[in-house]
Order: sequence, then C-alpha cells, then structure tokens
Amino acid sequence: MPPDVCFLPPDADQVVISVNPKAGARSSRPRVQRLVELLESGGFKPRVLTDLDEVACVANKSHSEGRLRALIGVGGDGTAAELVNRTQARLPITLMPAGNENLLARHLGLGTEPQTIFRTVAEGALLQLDAARANDRVFLLMIGCGFDAEVVRRVHQRRTGHIRSRDYFKPILETIRSYEYPQLRVYWGDPTGDAAEAGPPIDVRWLFAFNLPCYAGGLELVPGANGRDGLLDVCTFARGSLRHGLRYVASAFLRRHQRLADCTIRRADRLRITSDARVPYQLDGDPGGFLPVDVEVLPGRLTMVVPAERA
Repeated sequence: MPPDVCFLPPDADQVVISVNPKAGARSSRPRVQRLVELLESGGFKPRVLTDLDEVACVANKSHSEGRLRALIGVGGDGTAAELVNRTQARLPITLMPAGNENLLARHLGLGTEPQTIFRTVAEGALLQLDAARANDRVFLLMIGCGFDAEVVRRVHQRRTGHIRSRDYFKPILETIRSYEYPQLRVYWGDPTGDAAEAGPPIDVRWLFAFNLPCYAGGLELVPGANGRDGLLDVCTFARGSLRHGLRYVASAFLRRHQRLADCTIRRADRLRITSDARVPYQLDGDPGGFLPVDVEVLPGRLTMVVPAERA
C-alpha cells in the first residue's frame, strides 16, 4: 500500500447517507434501505438525509468530532460535486452510484450493490485526490466550455426528475441547429503573474480541462489525466463548425485527435477562459454558469473512501 494511503479509525462509526431523489433513472430506495441494514448489523450508526443543508451540517459536525466514517452520496457525479462544495476539506466521501453516468464512481471502482458499498465503508481506505475550482465552485472531474456545455444547459433547463440518456437527444439536435461556435480565449497560469512564463493566450472554439480522465460516453480526450499531480490536463480544438466537430469526435474515438494540427493538449494549474459572446461552461456534467471563468487546481482537496485494493 502506498505510504500516503490511510484507513479510518475504528471508533469512527457514524455514516451519513445523502439521497438525491432526482438522481438516476429509477428510485434507489430499496438499495439504500438494504445498505442501512448492513451498516447497522456491522455496528455503524447510519443516518439517511435528503436535505443538503442538513446533510452538510450533520456530516461536518461528525467529521469535526472525529466520528464520521463516511458521507455516502446516493446519486451521480453532480451529487458528489455538490457534497464536496458543501462540506469541509478532507471529509471522507464515497458514493452509491445512482446517476446517469457515474464517471467518478466507475473510475474509482466503487460498486453499485449495498454489500459492496458496506465493505468499502467498513474495510476501505482513504484516497487523497485533487479537485479544482471554477470561480467559486469546486469540481471533481472536468470543465467543458462551448458546445457540450450548451447541451448540458438545455438538458437541465428542462429537468423535472431523473435524467436518462435519451433526454440528451433533443437538446443535442437543437444545439446542432443553433450553436454558433463563438471564440474562446484561454489564458494560462496566473493572470496576475509573469505572462511570459505562462505563455501567450490562445483562441479556440472548444475547451475541456480534466482533473481525472473521465468524460461521458467513454470518450478519452486526455487519458493520462492524473488526479494527484496538481495539474489539469487541457484539450482544446481551434475550429468551430458542425463539420469540424464531427471530425474532432471521430478522431477522439479513434484516439487520434492529439495528432490534429488544430488540437492543443497542455497541462496547467491555473487558467482563465473568456469570450466576447455569452458562452456557457459545465462542471462534471452540470451547468456551471457563463464565461469568464477562472480555474485553479486544489491539491488534495478531495478525500474518497475506496476499496482498499483501489487505493
């Protein structure tokens, strides 16, 4: 086991379970109930909550007292990010996947069944990972600016309950018909620091910056992204049109996009993205707002409870 991996103290027996009623395509209530039964039989003290303010208050208090074994988010990637934004740094979090993609849970090898989650909470290890901040919002996986963020914005504008994969079809078609691919300007490093050291800004039409190598649909834009290196892996594409977009997607699926002359791959601990147009950005698959946005890495901000073999 690496030296920076540790385990929870045996007297940490309180478990907070945060249930997102809107996450996923179906109710997770039976799995949550079974998990509660397993935790109680294992000597833990689980508490199921749905109000995020109450979740944060209870989890933060328990963590400050040294009693919190884990905060379990029942939901998807958006649920995980919401919990991190509302809780103290290094508070132990794990997931019961119930979202549409569950990219973080899949990347960390977190199972979906109550028995698997119980074993992770009872016997798992703590894994420190970087997070990042976009303006005042912490994200865990990635930030996207442009076409994909406009699709996300349209999907969530219509959201009334669980999101299914088919809920993206109409917003994608609408965005294809109407999106104008406005120019994005990317500034590297600290905009108040040495501009020569950071390098000149670049103008692009698409931008993705990854803390972890996770993107919807299995697309691998920067498969080497490492959530423990203090850097974001940034992938940009320079041209804006449906024709070029299809070329970029096809190249990415074939893992050849990094060979394109109009694709730039770079690592950075800070970046600023601006545009003269009203351009949305998305964080971990949820709407983040509109440009401009300042992004910076938060080293070691995230503490995940994972199966011991994954640590």
